[in-house]
This record gives sequence, structure tokens and C-alpha cells, in this order.
Amino acid sequence: MKIMVVEDDAALREIYSIRITAEGYEVVTAGDGEEALAVAVREKPDLILADVMMPKISGFDMLDILRNTPETAGIKIIMMTALSGDEQRARGESLGCDRYLVKSQVGIEDVVNTIHEVLGDKAVPQSAPASSGQSAPVPSQPAPVPPVQPAPAPASEPQPASQLAPAPRPSTPTPQPQSAPAPSQPASAPAPAPAQPAQPLPPQQVNYGQPVGPAQ
Repeated sequence: MKIMVVEDDAALREIYSIRITAEGYEVVTAGDGEEALAVAVREKPDLILADVMMPKISGFDMLDILRNTPETAGIKIIMMTALSGDEQRARGESLGCDRYLVKSQVGIEDVVNTIHEVLGDKAVPQSAPASSGQSAPVPSQPAPVPPVQPAPAPASEPQPASQLAPAPRPSTPTPQPQSAPAPSQPASAPAPAPAQPAQPLPPQQVNYGQPVGPAQ
């Protein structure tokens, strides 16, 4: 669809154009009411978003001309103005505008939503995934839960060979016959000296009547 933005403020006209283009619309612009009439006849837009207070031809006069021209009588028109009085609103509605918005009361997203509403289309959120039109069947019974398998035991660290192999059992030594020790030779004792014959004591003379004493 094609939308014409009519705004004498170039910066504001650019902002509206970029935002409306992001919605997927084709946008044409005009800087005043006189230019807007020529563009509307040439481009035949589906909707006109127009300011009220413009040079050369005001928005109300432009709206009146468009509604009385057969080539443009069916174009949807949204009027935007800083005038919030009931008299101006009533004038715009009597001239045949589809919506009358006060700039101080709406933001750019409100303007975009109003465009979708007047055109009867529906904005598709960019973050929403495209739907195939078929909903997933709802299972009548819950899916069986697979049994929980026990986690495998962690591999044990390799043991050294000295711990894996069984320790050898000590063998009982076989007693060996021992030879009888050789009889030790007695130490040779010195031969006893031959016994000396006892020497006979010399006979003592006994003197009777005299004391016995050693011989003088």
C-alpha cells in the first residue's frame, strides 16, 4: 500500500517516512497543501497523513478539495495538528477526515497504529515467527518417560602391578640334614711331672730328761 506524508517540517516529515516505511508501506511526501494535491492526483495513495497548519493551502482546505475531486474522493485521510480545540476537531470531521489526531497527545507509534486501523490491515510483530496455519496436535496421553539409566561408574585409576598381582606366599624352608659336628680334640694337657719320692725325715734324737728342742 502507498501512503503520502504531508508535513512542512522537513525533519518531522523524514521521521514519519522512515517509521512508516519500516511497516512495509510505500511512502511519498509533500511539503505543503498545494504540492499534496498534485501528488495525490498523480500517485493516488491509499492514505494521506497530513498536517493542518501548512503554507499556501491549509490542511482543512486541502481536505475539502480532495473530498470534492472524484479521483481522490475515496482516499483515506488522517489529519494531525497542534490545535486541540473541539471546534477544529469538529471542522475536520465535518470535512470528511477519517481520524483527527492532536500531536501533543500521541506518539509516532500511536500514529502507526492509527494507520493500520484506518486501512484495516493488521501489523505483524517482527519478532513473531511465521505461522504455518496448522496447530500441533495435542497428544491424548502423555508421552512415556524413558527409564533413567544409571550413570556409569567412573573408571578407577590404574593400579600398579605390585598391587594387582597377589603377593607370593613365603615358602616353608625344607629342613636340611646337618652332619654331626666332628668331635673336638681335647686340648692336650701337659704331662704331669713324675712324683718325687718323699724324703724321710731325719731321725730325731730324744734326750730324756732334757727338753726337746732343735738340735744345736
